[in-house]
Amino acid sequence: MAGDMLSRRSALALMAGGVAAGAVPSRLHAASSGLSMTDLRGSIDAREHGVTPGGGEQSRKLGELLAKAARERVPLFLPPGDYEVSNIDLPDGARIIGVAGASRIVHSGGGYLFRANNASRIEFSNIVIDGGNQPLGEETGALIHMRGVRQVLLGNCEIAGSRKSGIQLEACGGRIENCSISGAAEYGLYAVESSGLSIAGNTVFDCGNGGILVHRRTKGVDGTMVSGNRLFRIGATYGGTGQYGNAINIYRADNVMVSGNHVSDAAFSAIRANAASNVQIANNQCFGSGETAIYSEFGFEGALVTGNLVDGAANGISVVNFNEGGRLAIISGNLIRNISASGPYIHDSVGFGIGISAEADTAVTANVIENVPKWGMLVGWGPFLRNLAVTGNIVRRARVGCAVSVADGAGKALITGNLFDEVLDGAVIGYRWHDAATRELAAGPSGFSHLTIEGNRTG
Repeated sequence: MAGDMLSRRSALALMAGGVAAGAVPSRLHAASSGLSMTDLRGSIDAREHGVTPGGGEQSRKLGELLAKAARERVPLFLPPGDYEVSNIDLPDGARIIGVAGASRIVHSGGGYLFRANNASRIEFSNIVIDGGNQPLGEETGALIHMRGVRQVLLGNCEIAGSRKSGIQLEACGGRIENCSISGAAEYGLYAVESSGLSIAGNTVFDCGNGGILVHRRTKGVDGTMVSGNRLFRIGATYGGTGQYGNAINIYRADNVMVSGNHVSDAAFSAIRANAASNVQIANNQCFGSGETAIYSEFGFEGALVTGNLVDGAANGISVVNFNEGGRLAIISGNLIRNISASGPYIHDSVGFGIGISAEADTAVTANVIENVPKWGMLVGWGPFLRNLAVTGNIVRRARVGCAVSVADGAGKALITGNLFDEVLDGAVIGYRWHDAATRELAAGPSGFSHLTIEGNRTG
């Protein structure tokens, strides 16, 4: 928030002095509820201009006040209460502020609630936006739908009850911070073709088909930062095999950071990056994922997957699809445990129950994997293996510690210095596709020229 925040003692002193001087009660209420005086100074009080809480449908009046406030370059302040509106076009420079949890904008029905096009700045602060599960028009993707807004600033808002998505941003930048987004039938936040967007400290939950989506229509630099968010109960009502049901989904967007998020109970992936180059997925907590917890897949170059904790998933971490150009990664320092052998659909390839999968130009190092029903690590798949270094990992309680491809055409792999304990069918076993094709290889030499296997320890 702009300006210095008032402490409780300062706010009380200000209120006492303000009452003596005949200050406006709505502004005092806002000050005591976390708004700074910079936010309030010079603002237009909606109630003083005929837009009143509980006053019925007020779309026209609110639209006029927003235009007036934007012209005067001041915020529009909504005192506590419910404001029923629809079909509001936000002018450039629109800024709406309220009292957190108490100033509520309720969709009264109609084609859309809020939309903006080609603006330099739009801001919402301390506002509840309740879609009431009202239908939205075909051309409207979300309760807040913006296109071409250079700075979208949403702070400390609640967005709930959308029949589509909560927020949809197209070719926008800015910050979405400390907001609660819930009850969206489709996605909590869908951002496409972004430029320097920050999505931080939000809580996203009970969304039908996805949580936070960062997409591009064509592959290119995006630079969005997704950090410190809490996401839970993300569904996949549209079904599929991973197109939906991901808490955080990066698609064709390069140079994106996904860090420090807490994700639980996603129908598919906690974090899924598809065709996203130079993606950093670091220091996230992923619990109870229905499919692969962390995915970097298909046509990407560059993935850094480090310091994540995965507890409960059908697969742990997969950095794959060399056949589609997926290559160049570091998978390091992750803790993966309690993987399941079953997933949300019948898998037609490698299947479920794997700790880490990797295929090309990748270092897999210093990971700890425990309680995996199939393979602790899968190194390559058929001929899709090139330049893998698998070093210093610990695998405990798996059917096979490390399955490595010995199919025709498989490239080089280095498997050294790993520790395997309680691996039922072997520590390092060569596979041709699904089928085991070798004896135990952990001690080396392997007899395969493309493999260097040495210095591993088995329990």
